[in-house]
Amino acid sequence: MNITITGAGGRMGQMLIRQVAKTPGAKLVAALEAPGGKALGRDAGESAGLEAMNVKITDDAAAAIAAADVVIDFTVPAATVAHAEIAAAKGVAMVIGTTGLVPEQAKRIEAAAQRVPIMWAANMSLGVNVLLALVERTAALLDPDYDIDVLEMHHRQKIDAPSGTALALGHAAASGRKIRLEEVWRKTRDGHTGARPSGEIGFATLRGGDEVGFHTVMYAGIGERLELTHRAFSREIYANGALKAAQWVGGRKPGLYTMKDVLGLTG
Repeated sequence: MNITITGAGGRMGQMLIRQVAKTPGAKLVAALEAPGGKALGRDAGESAGLEAMNVKITDDAAAAIAAADVVIDFTVPAATVAHAEIAAAKGVAMVIGTTGLVPEQAKRIEAAAQRVPIMWAANMSLGVNVLLALVERTAALLDPDYDIDVLEMHHRQKIDAPSGTALALGHAAASGRKIRLEEVWRKTRDGHTGARPSGEIGFATLRGGDEVGFHTVMYAGIGERLELTHRAFSREIYANGALKAAQWVGGRKPGLYTMKDVLGLTG
């Protein structure tokens, strides 16, 4: 399978390049970076701390995407949308791990998925996707008077908050209660907030150091609290999941897929 990695000069891009190099049947054919990026012109393998792979990092998005069977994109919303639209035009499948997209950007991803298969997930680790299933089931089992909060922490460089995974956990909890998250969420609390409304799903965000990813969903009842937690210690779990997704999505029918589909957690 021929793979193009976008954001090739970044930490996640380099991790993905290393994962491609050790995945049987996967071949890096192009590495893309934004115009002006410091890694432009470098060998992708050497940039990722490997031996040379004879793939130069480029800013020619159209050529890099057209060369692939699957594009793996963990960049920023505007770039991801642009790459998805190019992939749709070129008939190339895509794996997206970018978070923080606004509704209009999400609609453009959905439109691209009408033409090519796209696997889009806020988090690609096996553990987190099992957690999502547990969060939904737990919310369905507990009485609605249990208060639900999602606590997350990431490294100081993360640019969106709450994290995409935290929002996915909130959506899972809301789905378990058969409600829309947007109707009950509270993303911040500050000042004199008054008593907590019944049914609210809250979020708390921490940023600092080099924390890869920490998420806890708390169900607070009267006299007890249940917590479901996942902590990532290496981005390698996301890269490994992304390669599994790339191998799964290649050759699928056009459509928007999730890690539930990849891991067989649907139904």
